Amino acid sequence: MDAPLPSPDALVRPWRTATLVASLVAAVELVLLVVAALLLLAKPLAHAVQHHAEATAAAPVAKKTAPAAHKVAKTKAIVAKPKLLRSSTGVLVLNGNGRTGAASAAAAKLDGMGYRIRAKANAKRQDYATTVVMYRRGYEGEGRRLAHDLHVKVVGPLDGLAPSALHGAQLAVVLGAR
Repeated sequence: MDAPLPSPDALVRPWRTATLVASLVAAVELVLLVVAALLLLAKPLAHAVQHHAEATAAAPVAKKTAPAAHKVAKTKAIVAKPKLLRSSTGVLVLNGNGRTGAASAAAAKLDGMGYRIRAKANAKRQDYATTVVMYRRGYEGEGRRLAHDLHVKVVGPLDGLAPSALHGAQLAVVLGAR
């Protein structure tokens, strides 16, 4: 018996198989070239990016000045003056950093400065990054004075606290990690 003959398509069109094999070889070569290029260029490129970042970080900050035609007249901000003495200003101290005894320590410090401590407690959250001074409506001057006394940069009106939760205090300090 004779061996079966190959199909007529295989005899007439052998280029299909050759094309598929050539395409596969080309794809593998392309992947190998990309990997080789990444390996050769990655280290110099990383050094260049790091050098640029270090140079940018170390460079002095240049002040941008507005063109003369677009200069806006500066207005003086109205700074609220405290109406109450420190001894008449009530403060609620809230521990928002999770450190045990932080509210008590801050309350003792404020008491030593002459403030009236109305209450001290834990804040609802324990993950505050920075210390915040908040004030009731009409007590912005006292809030800014307390922030100045504590060297706190974040001062604002009550946010997330109802005035009734202040235990009669005009100000609240939420202690953060810094």
